[in-house]
Amino acid sequence: NSLSQKLAEKFTILNDRGIGMLTRIYNIKKACGDPKAKPSYLIDKNLESAVKFIVRKFPAVETRNNNVSLSFACILHIYYILFNLDVDSIFVPISLFLQTVNFDLTKNYLDLVVTYTNLMMLLSRIEERKAIIGLYNYAHEMTHGSSDREYPRLGQMIVDYENPLKKMMEEFVPHGKSLSDALLSLQMVYPRRNLSADQWRNAQLLSLISAPSTMLNPAQSDTVRTQYIAALSLWKLALQSSTCLCLFRDEVFHIHKAAEDLFINIRGYNKRVNDIKECKEQALGLMHRERRKFLRSALKELATVLSDQPGLLGPKALFVFMALSFARDEIIWLLRHADNIQKKSTDDFIDKHIAELIFYMEELRAHVRKYGPVMQRYYVQYLSGFDAVVLNELVQNLSVCPEDESIIMSSFVNTMTSLSVKQGIQPNTAYTSVSKASLGIADHRELGKMMNTIIFHTKMVDSLVEMLVETSDLSIFCFYSRAFEKMFQQCLELPSQSRHSISFPLLCTHFMSCTHELCPEERHHIGDRSLSLCNMFLDEMAKQARNLITDICTEQCTLSDQLLPKHCAKTISQAVNKKSKKQMGKKGEPEREKPGVESMRKNRLLVTNLDKLHTALSELCFSINYVPNMVIWEHTFTPREYLTSHLEIRFTKSIVGMTMYNQATQEIAKPSELLTSVRAYMTVLQSIENYVQIDITRVFNNVLLQQTQHLDSHGEPTITSLYTNWYLETLLRQVSNGHIAYFPAMKAFVNLPTENELTFNAEEYSDISEMRSLSELLGPYGMKFLSESLMWHISSQVAELKKLVVDNVEILTQMRTSFDKPEHMASLFKKLSCGVLKRMTIIGVILSFRSLAQEALRDVLSCHIPFLVSSVEDFKDHIPRETDMKVRDTGLHFWIISIIDPPDGVNGHLLSLVTENISPEEEYKIACLLMVFVAVSMPTLASNVMSQYSPAIQGHCNNIHCLAKAINQIAAALFTIHKGSIEDRLKEFLAVRFIVIVHLVYTTHLSSPFLIIYYKQLSSFICFIFILYLGFYLGRIHV
Repeated sequence: NSLSQKLAEKFTILNDRGIGMLTRIYNIKKACGDPKAKPSYLIDKNLESAVKFIVRKFPAVETRNNNVSLSFACILHIYYILFNLDVDSIFVPISLFLQTVNFDLTKNYLDLVVTYTNLMMLLSRIEERKAIIGLYNYAHEMTHGSSDREYPRLGQMIVDYENPLKKMMEEFVPHGKSLSDALLSLQMVYPRRNLSADQWRNAQLLSLISAPSTMLNPAQSDTVRTQYIAALSLWKLALQSSTCLCLFRDEVFHIHKAAEDLFINIRGYNKRVNDIKECKEQALGLMHRERRKFLRSALKELATVLSDQPGLLGPKALFVFMALSFARDEIIWLLRHADNIQKKSTDDFIDKHIAELIFYMEELRAHVRKYGPVMQRYYVQYLSGFDAVVLNELVQNLSVCPEDESIIMSSFVNTMTSLSVKQGIQPNTAYTSVSKASLGIADHRELGKMMNTIIFHTKMVDSLVEMLVETSDLSIFCFYSRAFEKMFQQCLELPSQSRHSISFPLLCTHFMSCTHELCPEERHHIGDRSLSLCNMFLDEMAKQARNLITDICTEQCTLSDQLLPKHCAKTISQAVNKKSKKQMGKKGEPEREKPGVESMRKNRLLVTNLDKLHTALSELCFSINYVPNMVIWEHTFTPREYLTSHLEIRFTKSIVGMTMYNQATQEIAKPSELLTSVRAYMTVLQSIENYVQIDITRVFNNVLLQQTQHLDSHGEPTITSLYTNWYLETLLRQVSNGHIAYFPAMKAFVNLPTENELTFNAEEYSDISEMRSLSELLGPYGMKFLSESLMWHISSQVAELKKLVVDNVEILTQMRTSFDKPEHMASLFKKLSCGVLKRMTIIGVILSFRSLAQEALRDVLSCHIPFLVSSVEDFKDHIPRETDMKVRDTGLHFWIISIIDPPDGVNGHLLSLVTENISPEEEYKIACLLMVFVAVSMPTLASNVMSQYSPAIQGHCNNIHCLAKAINQIAAALFTIHKGSIEDRLKEFLAVRFIVIVHLVYTTHLSSPFLIIYYKQLSSFICFIFILYLGFYLGRIHV
């Protein structure tokens, strides 16, 4: 009989083709059901009447017109060939009696029946099937002049399978004997798979440590020997286990309703309807819920033992694949029923611990992949040292062994004896392919059992990956995206389950295994879905960890804030009051808790919020750190990089947020307080390395280095820009408005008593400790940006000064040559514009602030890089005079020593800013006249009451003491550019200034002798101060 030849090959090929056909039919159904993906010809209004006509007349063929294009026919052909099923080739009529002791043959036969049944039922669910097939045949006839030759058979099949269950009942009648034999062979296997959790627990199923003495013994299965039971019991057991079955992917079949509708119309089967209703009531989720609970503990124990003793994977491989198969079935059952059962109990169909079960499955899969060579070596030795010997004895003990079978069996024994890791055989498949074999396996059950065992052992040698897919593939989650995401969210919401959240991204690695070569176009769709889901899961995990870290940082910043000096005032006050024994009122202030009280506990059971956050973080970080990377569709995902990226973004936002900058009120945090908060934040981030293997130093370098720039990598403002703007636009602007003064004795800016009190205390932002904190935060690059911004403001003031000089150039030229003529000088002075001293004072204030910043930076750098700073200072102090002038000509000198720029030296950046695109002679003339302008304007300071010198602050309340620094720096910059004699120009400045001040004092007729004495003292002191500053300057620079 030709039909009985090579059944194993036929079953294998037809099952694979059937899965491919299911894949294509499934994609057609989904495309037709999605308005966005539906074929255009099914929604074309011009074809609507034609489609309705074809569907109504189907499968009859009737052509009305001739207006179908060839391109339209080609499009339809793609869909038509999918429906053109060769039913006779998919389902082979089998009259041969199946030997149920042959596991592979029986399984392949039942798989083929199931595939065929699912295919016909899925095909009947495509509402547009008649329209697609009819339209194609219509187009084919219009373009080729005749119908497609397969159309009559295909059209009749579509009509016959309008009710697929009824049709298949008739179709399977000839195969009843072989099908019932195959089903009855499951009478021992199926009940065992449907035992309750208590029965599994009592039997110590999957436990390796329940019997330590047999731990090294190979696991064996004795399910071949069977005792027949009634098929009715199997049928009822199947009805009680589920309410819906999977046709393909997310397409399900509600068995109870379909069975009721089928049997109620069959005479003599009315009693079975009551059985179905009874089984439906028992098909609840309680049993499956308890099974999942048992499997969680069983798989955890199995994974723990195998991780400690991976060598047990060899003898206990059967346990591993049984555990994976049991867990997979329960997970798929839950997924299928939770999405398709309307009236369901929350407890039975929602499992918040499902992630734990999936996690242990992935752990077992990882053990098999990692220690696959160990398992292969074990079973190679097992096959050659035990299986080959036993098989040889069984063959030798056969009473009758035909020559052909004897040759095959001897070949099996010889092959197994010489087996290596790179070899593998499938003896049972080869044997069942022989036509008319006279050696019946049913008559030699021990031989059949041994052959089944050998097949399993050979799979352990060369088909471990295929075994993992067969027993633990969960690619079905790809088609339950909503339920998949919901399970993931539930996992993250439960702190005890967050450590297993990595199982969801790992499941995305399964998705590509559900693709088939007969439907290659869906690979991109499924691949993109797996990538997007994995990316979303890892991103959410990183966000959750980031939020926990942020909460911990907030708590730690609060604790660090309690240690700030400003909070100790109340404690000191309470201590002083207590010491002086002052009586407090009845409603006195309660005693303030000291920092550190939160760490004192009398009972460890008391859990603080910080404890909960750390616990949740450690659980989640375990998941993130579980795998270094995962490969999905040729893309590599690294979970730790997701966390690193989110930490960088959040750290950046947190630093900027901790400045508490308010643009409306111009309020900002003090640099010292921000530095304390940032250090507390960094301490928490450093502790993350204890939970997950990430390079937190890289996070610090990336974030803090960006904060030293004007804008970060996202174009957002940084603390450098915020503090630079605040100091320039708020603090220094208030200095210009006369509300703040620079006190040289305190090296700080101090608020002056005014009618409108400022909202901030300038001293708390500009003293040496705050400037050092600012230098720590901004670093050399940030302080360089601050210095450049200050210099830019100075350059703008210099530009305005030059405009004043240009406007008064003729008068200043005359005054420069007439300073020995007091009367003429007085008349010329009245013609000059005002404002030069105010701008020079502003420049002096800015330079004073810059000196504070530079001094603070030098102190910070001396602590962090003392050897480098000392080397730069040595270079500056010991460079030869000739070399210094050459280097200075190139401008390199100024940039080398910019980080330790001396307070009164020539500033390189200022040199580049004050240069204008005019002739050098004109520029030099303007510079000389500017010094004259400043000199002749000095006497006007004597009329200002705020010009009185204060020995306490070593300066003046109107900041005119900053004029010396401004004049020194501006003169040095302007005359260095033009290579003029700085000494000669400053002598000229002193001469002019001295003459006009002396002339003012001795020629002005004042009514009060006291004022005359005051002006004399003032002029003398001003002369002294300028000579002192200029002497200091001339003694340090080389001219």
